[in-house]
Amino acid sequence: MNKVTGQEHGFAVNLMQHLVVPTFVLDPDCRVIIWNRACERLTGVPAKDVLGTREHWRAFYDAPRPCLADLVVLGRTGEMEALYIDAGNPSELAHCVRATNWCAMPQAGTKLFLAVDAGPIYDDEGNLLAVVETLRDMTEQKRAQTALEHLACSDGLTGVANRRSFDEKLRHEWRRERRDAQHLSLLMIDVDHFKRYNDTYGHQQGDECLRRIAGAMTEVVFRPADMVARYGGEEFGIILPVTDIEGASVVAGRIQERVAEMNIPHATSDEGRVTLSIGIATNAPADGDQAEALLLAADAALYEAKHAGRNRLARAN
Repeated sequence: MNKVTGQEHGFAVNLMQHLVVPTFVLDPDCRVIIWNRACERLTGVPAKDVLGTREHWRAFYDAPRPCLADLVVLGRTGEMEALYIDAGNPSELAHCVRATNWCAMPQAGTKLFLAVDAGPIYDDEGNLLAVVETLRDMTEQKRAQTALEHLACSDGLTGVANRRSFDEKLRHEWRRERRDAQHLSLLMIDVDHFKRYNDTYGHQQGDECLRRIAGAMTEVVFRPADMVARYGGEEFGIILPVTDIEGASVVAGRIQERVAEMNIPHATSDEGRVTLSIGIATNAPADGDQAEALLLAADAALYEAKHAGRNRLARAN
């Protein structure tokens, strides 16, 4: 076996210290043996504060948790999926692991999205000598990706979800309702006499009206699993997972109340202000209909609300 001389070891350590890629190295006890200058710059943590310790997590998180290199040292790479946003499989050749995650970076005072690679180093007998972790700041790329995704799924005028996102969400929630035997409710909402509103106040004011209506809906509908979407024109759809007909009716009533509180003038309407007609439909766990049937039921209820005089709620039969 070729042994590494002290001179060669010193050169390797010095080389790693000057790498432009933020890098740190753990020994088989998860103690930091190298924390290079690029890592100091990225994290705001000087090497002297972490060398010889197991406190390297403090550079990335607000509470104790293993870093990727720790999982490699401890043989716990199976936990990667629970700890990281995107965790890749270990390489069949080098046994390296790769993951990405948002990190709090407490000492740097900024939140970063990091791409992380961790790979073990073994001696000729297969004994673990160290694990090297390298870091890449992908924050700007991640924010740009998120912004593009938001544009792709959002309505450009109101900022709520668009029709495409609505259709995908409805299908997804319907499948989950089938699986979990839960209620799924849908509200279809129309701004009453909106053509008259545009004719009276102009399209620019009409756009502002739709934005305000969308904002009112998002104030009432705030659970993470719910979705407010612009279905088209002056029509909106709201998906309410795990909500029965009574719960959906309460939400619909609150939306009407919120819009009434806004008191948006509408001189050519029956009420003298902007009002909403809302159709409500619920798929019970025992139902076998497709998601499209729920949409048709909510549309029929909306038609009933409008036919009955507008500014009211109607439930699907």
